[in-house]
Amino acid sequence: MASGSNSLMWFRKGLRIHDNPALEYSAKNSNYLYPVFVIDPHYMEPDPTAFSPGSSRAGLNRIRFLLESLVDLNSSLRKLGSRLLVLKGEPSEVVIRCLKEWDIKKLCFEYDTEPYYQALDAKLKNHASVAGIEVFSPVSHTLFNPADIIQKNGGKPPLSYQSFLKLAGQPSWAASPLSTTLSWLPPVGEVGNCEISDVPTIKELGYEDFGEDNSTLFKGGESEALRRLGESINDKEWVANFEKPKGDPSAFIKPVTTVLSPYLKVVQKSVKRHTSPPVSLLGQLLWRDFFYTVAFGTPNFDRMKENRICKQIPWNDDEELLVAWRDARTGFPWIDAIMVQLQKWGWMHHLARHSVACFLTRGDLFVHWEKGRDVFERLLIDSDWAINNGNWMWLSCSSFFYQYNRIYSPISFGKKYDPNGNYIRHFIPALKNMPKEYIYEPWTAPLSIQSKAKCIIGKDYPKPVVSHDYASKECKRKLAEAYELNKKLNGRVSEEDLRCLRRKLEKDQNPESSNLKRKKQMLIG
Repeated sequence: MASGSNSLMWFRKGLRIHDNPALEYSAKNSNYLYPVFVIDPHYMEPDPTAFSPGSSRAGLNRIRFLLESLVDLNSSLRKLGSRLLVLKGEPSEVVIRCLKEWDIKKLCFEYDTEPYYQALDAKLKNHASVAGIEVFSPVSHTLFNPADIIQKNGGKPPLSYQSFLKLAGQPSWAASPLSTTLSWLPPVGEVGNCEISDVPTIKELGYEDFGEDNSTLFKGGESEALRRLGESINDKEWVANFEKPKGDPSAFIKPVTTVLSPYLKVVQKSVKRHTSPPVSLLGQLLWRDFFYTVAFGTPNFDRMKENRICKQIPWNDDEELLVAWRDARTGFPWIDAIMVQLQKWGWMHHLARHSVACFLTRGDLFVHWEKGRDVFERLLIDSDWAINNGNWMWLSCSSFFYQYNRIYSPISFGKKYDPNGNYIRHFIPALKNMPKEYIYEPWTAPLSIQSKAKCIIGKDYPKPVVSHDYASKECKRKLAEAYELNKKLNGRVSEEDLRCLRRKLEKDQNPESSNLKRKKQMLIG
């Protein structure tokens, strides 16, 4: 047994034993090491009122993925002579109780920039300071420390990728070693009044287990991540020549995905030519750090109001259009197939994400980006607070990207990758017999063709909720007006200003197409 004091390692997002400096530090000079994970009701408690099975914040796919990751982490810890101690409750309260109960003198956890965790950490650090407990919270979830980048930029986060790269410089590829043993877990029974459990099952959390889709590609856990990483890294030419914009969003049998690791630098040295940021694999990691940095340095980053980098736009508050989009009933097969994939797998290609985000906001429906953000946060197994909010602002042309005239067509964009419509046929069985000439616009098929394909539009599959040609023009007009207002008021647009602009936009709307009620009647189901 090592000589020293008791340590608590609080696992959060970084559910891994490899390259985990907080875990390594917690194991040094410790009598007993308590590896802890807290089941947070804020994210995990069942919510029967939510639109899909899960909690108020996370869908069942995301919760299952987390539990799989915890099972894998526990297995890895057991191989090192330890185990994961699972507790339940408000995290800061639970951890403080454990600090007292177990006479902890060293608390370790990975630094997190998300406001929710920042608030929890402040409570813990205050308690630790008074109790004389050492806190070690290294920045290891990102390549760079966001606070350092912001300090270099005069106290403000850089708002462009290129300016971020200039400030950040080259990332360090140093990695902490892997412990060979973590055998300092206290004997069973020496955990006091802290209620320890094993990793719970879906049912033990209060959910009905709906079973796994046999076609689901993603299983949670560090072991699975390392396996996928190894497979990808072995293909050095693929890694070296990866260009993100050239990925195929309709590829679902073998998706084009990125991998994360310091091995990228080694691979790039072993080939003569390779792609560079922002399109390379390293470039994708740097994009991630960019969004983390901006999110950390921007108050109210996750909303439009009082967010200094977000344009104020009078988005529609249309629940029916939102639900049609969310539930894959827009009548646009490319959009609906993507949303079905999201619901089933909790994942879709980044260009597919771009397509549906653009469609909901500035492309067709003009629904608030915060509404779409909430759906993605719930359903994506890889949902990330900083990246999710950043991408929704980007794709709605609310921040970062402002060329609102460039939109993803819900018809032609998918067709150029998958002219036969195999992706649509897979995720929307109702359209599986539709001829390829009509699969992206089934409402244009003659009734005889629809009958032969056993898919009557308006009965077996919805009619389009909007006319794309008209809706996209209206969206561009509204954004042009909103941009002009933001420019005129130097970004200081009030709620009253937005209400006035909304009334003006509605008044100026084409009277022949302004009957929203008529459009909504086209929605089936």
